[in-house]
Amino acid sequence: MHKQFINDIRQLLLEARGKVARQVNAVIVYTYWEIGRRIVEEEQSGSKRAEYGGQLLKELSARLVKEFGRGYGERDLRRIRQFYLVFPIRSSLRPELTWTHYRTLLGVRNEEARTYYLQEAVQQSWSVRQLERNIASLFFERLKPPLKDPYVLEFLGLDDATVYSESDIESAIIQNIQSFLLELGTGFAFVARQYRIKTETKVFYIDLVFYHYLLKCFVLIDLKVTDLSHQDIGQMDMYVRMFEALRRSADDQPTLGIILCKDKDQTIVKYSMLEESEQLFASSYSLVLPSEDALKAVLEQGFRTVG
Repeated sequence: MHKQFINDIRQLLLEARGKVARQVNAVIVYTYWEIGRRIVEEEQSGSKRAEYGGQLLKELSARLVKEFGRGYGERDLRRIRQFYLVFPIRSSLRPELTWTHYRTLLGVRNEEARTYYLQEAVQQSWSVRQLERNIASLFFERLKPPLKDPYVLEFLGLDDATVYSESDIESAIIQNIQSFLLELGTGFAFVARQYRIKTETKVFYIDLVFYHYLLKCFVLIDLKVTDLSHQDIGQMDMYVRMFEALRRSADDQPTLGIILCKDKDQTIVKYSMLEESEQLFASSYSLVLPSEDALKAVLEQGFRTVG
């Protein structure tokens, strides 16, 4: 009883601390928005806007730094001004997001992508670190093709130069299942690893099985440490057919199969059942976070192939 009493008090204090932190964050965000608005309005009232604006920020920064500290340099004030210009409607600000969230979002120039990241950060409770990682890995842009490609798995902590077995990668995914679900996208729920499926004569094991609660279907993932082959495609086709016959219920939509491979030859994709199938897909993965240019090159190749 005494131990439960102490835990209850601790929980009350932790909840209070969380509420105070959220309130403080919201106050900071709204305050910076108001400062940005006032700067923009004051600049617009100047006779020579650019010259006047530069001098205004310089003088304002000098005064604020002297009184409130280093966080109000000219560069900081320009960012606060940009914050108001990018998010001009005060009522649209989300109290769930901190100033650091918003500051990170300001670096996303594409308005559609920025809106997506903001909404997902709120709905999925992304930390600033998760938001930064998803922006850097072009998470939004990789949703454009029919299937995300490539998948970026740098969170597994595996050295790209080392040779791993499929079991090694599978184990790393299970150990980082929350991050893997985030990379898969919204709607995925983990079902099982090495899912056992038995026919009249043989037993097979599917690497990873998920259920997509938005699409209402099972998603099978087969891991490959080599490049995509015709044999891989045939194997996944068999898994999907077996799952459809033995596991899919009347309420489920058709099962999807994803071959997650080190790389894939577009010729194999084009001249295989992947080209026409609405249930079979192949996607590559990277164990390191590629550069933005490298990711864009892969995405452009994917769009040309789809077109």
